[in-house]
Amino acid sequence: MKTIATGNPPGPTALIAEDEPLLAAALKAELARAWPELQIAATVGDGASAVQQALALQPDVLFFDIRMPGLSGLDAAAELADAWDSAARPFPALVFVTAYDQYAVQAFEAQAVDYLLKPVQPARLQKSVEKLRADLAQRAQAATDKEASGTTGVDGMEQTAAQLRQLMAALQQTVPGAAGGAGTPPLRQLQVSPAGSSGSVIRMLPLAEVLFLQAADKYVRVVTAAGEHLLRTPLKELLPQLDAA
Repeated sequence: MKTIATGNPPGPTALIAEDEPLLAAALKAELARAWPELQIAATVGDGASAVQQALALQPDVLFFDIRMPGLSGLDAAAELADAWDSAARPFPALVFVTAYDQYAVQAFEAQAVDYLLKPVQPARLQKSVEKLRADLAQRAQAATDKEASGTTGVDGMEQTAAQLRQLMAALQQTVPGAAGGAGTPPLRQLQVSPAGSSGSVIRMLPLAEVLFLQAADKYVRVVTAAGEHLLRTPLKELLPQLDAA
């Protein structure tokens, strides 16, 4: 991994965990516009890699997709919180990226956990960036005060772990399976590309608009009254996540 040496103090760093490469690239591009000094230390596509890279790179900010292969974003964050050495470095500021509906979003707001809805909107991202900047500034000041007073501690770690546990429990009630476990959360939206776009454009399509799905060679045809879209997720992986209702 390359690093860039400059005469200026290093900017804050971030890790993006997103299993859709196009969505990860889109978030990275939006962050470059909204927060130019932020350096993306790494981008990974699954929860286990997110934990591994976060421990190795010690970033200031984490952007975790909720739905990822293996560990969900929530499970990865909880595992990372258990393994993090907060005496050496504060736990990163955490932002979840989700396609869940408004009812699940209430759980995030109740626990004061920051989140972004897919597809990420620039105005909403800007608000998150402002909150993150303020949070990092407060952490830097707290670290300076601790150093000056000669004290140490793990401020915030217990609160972070408690927030994650409560959030996982709340999401499990709102969207069964969202926080890991045996169940698989039903999808409310699909990440699709318009037919003929070669996958370069992604939008969120409400499942209620889908008339039928048809497996093709390397993708799934998603047919609505308005037209046809393409989905890269194999149909056999998609079916268990569809709401039987």
